[in-house]
Amino acid sequence: MFPLVMIASLVALGLLVVYYVGGYLFQNRSLSDIPAASPWAALTRFWLVREARFGRRYLTVDDAHKTHGDFVRIQPNHVSIANVNAINAIYGHGNGFLKSDFYDAFVAVSRGLFSTRSRADHTRKRKIVAHTFSAKSVMQFEQYMHQNLNELLRQWDLICQKAPANSKFARFDCLPWFAYLTFDTIGDLAFGSPFGMLKNGQDTIEYMDYPGGPSKYMHAVDALSRRGEAFAVLGCLPFLKKIGHLLPDSFLRNGVRSGSQVAGIAIARVGERLASTATKGTERVDILTRLMEGKDVKGQPLGREELTAEALTQLIAGSDTTSNTLTGIFYWLLKSPGVLAKLQAEVDTVILSPTDEVAFQTVKNLPYLKACMNEGMRIHSTSALGLPRVVPIDGPAIEICGRTFEPGTVLSVPNYTIHRLESIWGADSDQYRPERWESLTDDQKKAFVPFGHGPRSCVGRNVAEMEVTLAMATLVRRYDFELYQERFETWEGFLRKGFCCEVGIRRRMT
Repeated sequence: MFPLVMIASLVALGLLVVYYVGGYLFQNRSLSDIPAASPWAALTRFWLVREARFGRRYLTVDDAHKTHGDFVRIQPNHVSIANVNAINAIYGHGNGFLKSDFYDAFVAVSRGLFSTRSRADHTRKRKIVAHTFSAKSVMQFEQYMHQNLNELLRQWDLICQKAPANSKFARFDCLPWFAYLTFDTIGDLAFGSPFGMLKNGQDTIEYMDYPGGPSKYMHAVDALSRRGEAFAVLGCLPFLKKIGHLLPDSFLRNGVRSGSQVAGIAIARVGERLASTATKGTERVDILTRLMEGKDVKGQPLGREELTAEALTQLIAGSDTTSNTLTGIFYWLLKSPGVLAKLQAEVDTVILSPTDEVAFQTVKNLPYLKACMNEGMRIHSTSALGLPRVVPIDGPAIEICGRTFEPGTVLSVPNYTIHRLESIWGADSDQYRPERWESLTDDQKKAFVPFGHGPRSCVGRNVAEMEVTLAMATLVRRYDFELYQERFETWEGFLRKGFCCEVGIRRRMT
């Protein structure tokens, strides 16, 4: 006779199978004529879990669209749409679409602006957070960006001095340094001081499991990567996160643990700031100050948990996304013949010396610099997957691109695919060519969505663009570069991240 625990396990497994297969048989019949990325994709959500687990979701979905066209079923109730007209229909203002349960995997401390699925809650939070990123506030952040850029320059100057005698270039991996730069910058902007990664040349920082708890230390860049990789998998089947610590896959167990550690960074830093402000006050103008000042329509500020959750959102968005974007841009910038020289020539016209500090107002409107940035964000697509939205449960069926979708259907537009569609970008869509930005078609303008689209788009876009602009202009003005790798190998978690970017560097004299 089977032990009771074995019987219970088999019953639970049977119920799970009935739930997911039953969902296919009885709830998704209106989608049955849409081609699936795999026969398993139409039957079970576990298929997408597997593709995400091995870091190939964006490639698998892209291949499926190349085979089947605009509409591809990637889960029993989830359709991926590779059509530019679907972007505003799904993500635009006023359509009532909500985020799917994919975002439940990303909740930490409490639901923040990124992970909240409630329309009313999102409206309330965005009102509080949005003023933090007003044009006036963002301009006040520039001073902190320069402080951290200057520390990066000091470190890279030391690297230049280590060039071997038989070479003009010093060889190193720039990828971790971009991570140190963006972590320290967001530490400065969000919490009042950098984490010290640039100064120390490594990513060990403090975290706490709970407010006032003992200080612990971790490698933050690695932890953030593991978190994103695991949560992108668990988001495909969010109930798995609740038992994440019990899962047999150490990849997922470690990712869940890393997610708690990353949340602990915000817990430690917010606690430190609240204690300091209570005793000394603050005259500092940064993201955390603005979040603490923010009020909702009822005049209420963020509570401690909400404040910590929003600070965590800014920490993650302002470090991981920006560092991967910078690395991807630099790889393609150096790989493409003639682009670096052309960009340097443009920047040299407004920054007269390699040692001059680069003011954002001076370089923000340089057309080729902007084109190099946009083309890098297009072809690298740091956020490569399609962000899932739900057709409103309490509304009518929705028609998108000539196809009707019933309430409750999950829809998404895959960024990687939409950024590379030949029908939009031309036969050279897989090539880095900044010159294409000299004259864009209407469809190209609509298809470029590195920061998302509509009311749930990235609230920190202005900060990210300022940081990337300043970093690119400063670095190409001060240094010459060479690239030492043929391919930029990446792994997809929530973000599409590179493994390394080996470059050569030397100081420019004029």
